[in-house]
Amino acid sequence: MSLFDPYVPEDFDAFWREACDEAARAPLDFHRSIQDEQVLPRHLVERLTFRGPGGEKLHGWFAYPEDARREPAFLWIPPYGRESLLPNAYGTREGMASLSFNLHGLDAFYQEKYVPSRGYFAEGALEPETWVFRTLAQRCLVALRVLQAQIEADEDRIGCMGMSQGAGLSIWMGALSPIVRAVCADMPFLCAMRETLSNDLYRYPLKELQDLYEGIPLGRERVLNTIAYYDTVNFATRCRKPTHVSLGLKDPSARPAHVRAAYEALGGERTLVEYDFGHDWHPGMVDANRRWLLSHLSF
Repeated sequence: MSLFDPYVPEDFDAFWREACDEAARAPLDFHRSIQDEQVLPRHLVERLTFRGPGGEKLHGWFAYPEDARREPAFLWIPPYGRESLLPNAYGTREGMASLSFNLHGLDAFYQEKYVPSRGYFAEGALEPETWVFRTLAQRCLVALRVLQAQIEADEDRIGCMGMSQGAGLSIWMGALSPIVRAVCADMPFLCAMRETLSNDLYRYPLKELQDLYEGIPLGRERVLNTIAYYDTVNFATRCRKPTHVSLGLKDPSARPAHVRAAYEALGGERTLVEYDFGHDWHPGMVDANRRWLLSHLSF
């Protein structure tokens, strides 16, 4: 077996069924309010606050075309870091509504540059039940329910989209949530992690994991066991929603071979775009993702 192949734990589905059930029990509790910080030419933008799976308050924004009613919509999940995505050309699409939120409970428009001391990759990573990404995934599941409840969004035409961490989590949502009808995943993270962790890590934020397990007896093995429940390649085997994937041929973080492994594992309709680019936003994502989502969110 190749290190790029899926390696799904026997209790993978039961593990995530329990996590999804917990998220589904969270009361649908949200509030919208007018804001003046972000003004867009084609969308109205409001602050949106809602309660997460543990009752915690989460802050985001909701963008929608003026006079919108039951328009196609998508959840826009941030890349790695503590900052919020802004409702720019990547977080909104013409003729569509979109919701994004700060995964960590910070302000809807909070900005912070990543430094390793503020990273969270290693948080709880020695056990599958305690790794931070279980909570982040549950918060995304609740956010999808919140998006579905907005009158401007069509509850039957909702997609999920993001880059890097946001792309990986979008594939996870495609696997876990019946609300998601289509996925766009640009340069997804956490793909083929057995191969990644078979080598020394030199780049943050992934190196946060190595910093954690070095010096801990069986630390690497414990982290590998945890990651098996979160590897995007393993999630891809459960994602049967139409999924658009992109990779960067010069990407040192979500490396091309790793992204291709996730793409090949997808169980539904799929398409792959390769950009001659590094790990960064590419202008081609705006139109390509809009076309993909609209083509699969139409009646």
